[in-house]
Amino acid sequence: MVKKYFRFFASMSLVVSVSLFAVGCSQKTVMTGEGTGTGSADSVDQADTSRQPLEPIGTEESLDSEPVEDLGKLNILEGRSTGPMLPIYFDFDQSNIRVEQKGRVENNAAFLKDNFQSRIVIEGNCDERGTNEYNMALGERRAIGAKKYLVNLGVPAGRINTISYGEERPLNHGHDELAWSQNRRADFVEIR
Repeated sequence: MVKKYFRFFASMSLVVSVSLFAVGCSQKTVMTGEGTGTGSADSVDQADTSRQPLEPIGTEESLDSEPVEDLGKLNILEGRSTGPMLPIYFDFDQSNIRVEQKGRVENNAAFLKDNFQSRIVIEGNCDERGTNEYNMALGERRAIGAKKYLVNLGVPAGRINTISYGEERPLNHGHDELAWSQNRRADFVEIR
């Protein structure tokens, strides 16, 4: 009797392990070096019915008002961004940078100009809604848009790479607007 239960639990453990391994190995990323990307889709599987303005995430108000000289003193880590750089957040199904997020990009640009040896990867991320293919393209557009903004602010394009993770690397694993709003972001990660 004990052997029967042991075999059952051992086989179930094996099935679960193989399933988790298969899911983990199926993640895809799209890297772009110069910002030329794949085609993009114009629709998403699930429509956003609310389209209400989102509340700011994190401490944007205090960061936007901080002088640029104090950036080196900040040790804030938010998202997967390398401090003192901060991620930027996007509206549903959008890749344009929101007005209240522009201060974050400008602070990131100031940090990169002061640290001319730093190289970064901008990681585009999406929430779970939409197909994998659509979200990969949307994440790529978000990363490329952030790169273009940094380049327009004077950061050399050769110091910035982009990558899209689509919906594959959520920070918040919830299934509500709060979780989705935290997962729609571009992270600024320093390459060491």
